[in-house]
Amino acid sequence: MQKINVLVFPAGEINSVELHDALCGCVNINVFGASSVDRHGSYIFENYTADLPMITAPDFLERFNLFLDKNKIDVVFPTHDSVAMVLAENSKKIHAKLACSCQKTAVICRDKEKTYKALSGADFLPKIYSKITEYPVFIKPKEGQGGVGARLVNSPKDIPNVNLNAYVICEYLPGKEYTVDCLTDKDGQLRWVSPRSRQRVMAGVSVAGQIEKLTPEIQKIAQFLNQKLSFLGLWWFQIKQDKNEHWKLMEVSVRCAGTMALTRACGVNLPLLTVYTVMGYDITVEPNSYYVKMDSSLIRRYKIDYDYDTVYFDFDDTLIVRDKVNLKAVWFLYQCQNNNKKVILLTKHEKEIFDSMEYYHIHKNIFDDIIHIKPNDNKADYISPKKAVFIDNSYHERHAVYIKHHIPVFDVDGLDVLMNWKS
Repeated sequence: MQKINVLVFPAGEINSVELHDALCGCVNINVFGASSVDRHGSYIFENYTADLPMITAPDFLERFNLFLDKNKIDVVFPTHDSVAMVLAENSKKIHAKLACSCQKTAVICRDKEKTYKALSGADFLPKIYSKITEYPVFIKPKEGQGGVGARLVNSPKDIPNVNLNAYVICEYLPGKEYTVDCLTDKDGQLRWVSPRSRQRVMAGVSVAGQIEKLTPEIQKIAQFLNQKLSFLGLWWFQIKQDKNEHWKLMEVSVRCAGTMALTRACGVNLPLLTVYTVMGYDITVEPNSYYVKMDSSLIRRYKIDYDYDTVYFDFDDTLIVRDKVNLKAVWFLYQCQNNNKKVILLTKHEKEIFDSMEYYHIHKNIFDDIIHIKPNDNKADYISPKKAVFIDNSYHERHAVYIKHHIPVFDVDGLDVLMNWKS
């Protein structure tokens, strides 16, 4: 199969990280990231640009197409609901296929009021009010995401000083909340429905949850949505239980959700299957037969303005920590190999170093050179400082190297600073 060039746009938010992670390891996919505002994308996308115009710019389409043509992009993944809507509206003018549903569906899903009107009569819709006449109610912007601006109104004093005409006013739903990941194939057939609970939410994004059982009630909602709207590839909807534990629809979206990683952990790569669907291929969905639970925390990535081509690396308590191989160190050493950086093992190991390396299954060829010195030797005397870094758990050794050579020195925890996440 010929390689498919996929653009993630914009490429700076949590769901763009999920698209990157889902696609970057696929041998027949080249992943590109692009944004109009430079955020996190430059830390993870090997092919990345941050100078595309905003979608509201008069020359957006012209410059967007120039970028698509230059990079021979086959498929574009929009990561924001408004971007998805604009690209869908201009799909015939864009020089690539869209990993997104049609214009009509994108417009309906962007506006919660339009969503409810399009699905009028469905028994899973919450009660909608034209004005606040009873309490409690829940209000949310007609166009919004991540829970921004949404709030529970328990009394008149809770009503915000905003134009409520821009909001949907609906019944308060006190029960469980699920997001349901779905996949529709090129023939419009619903191929995958997977509920996941939202057990902890941060900034509108689910950071803890688990795969939940697909009930007939949830399956029925998914089938109704798929028949009523026209989806292509991945999409999702959010539901919450009312006081009688019946599921009610909160919203529908045609973009990737950041926590689709939880579904991917079951063996169902929705972004990849979407690329194949958009390219016109037949797909099969074969999940693993287990349930997954997930918890997320922030991952920090770094850039430094120091270009190095030689690494001096310690053995005891650096490559080997608590009698185990330091996995992050091994990752870094192979990263150096991939990036053609010279790695020198500089150690005072008390035993025969090659015997110890064999014991831990560490091949000597991972290093360009191995310098085994005596316990009383000074490591700083064995370092050529030009474009070099020094990694050692010993403060005494790091201090001596820094004083003599003025090169960056790192403890074991500093490996994070040197990690390259781009792919």
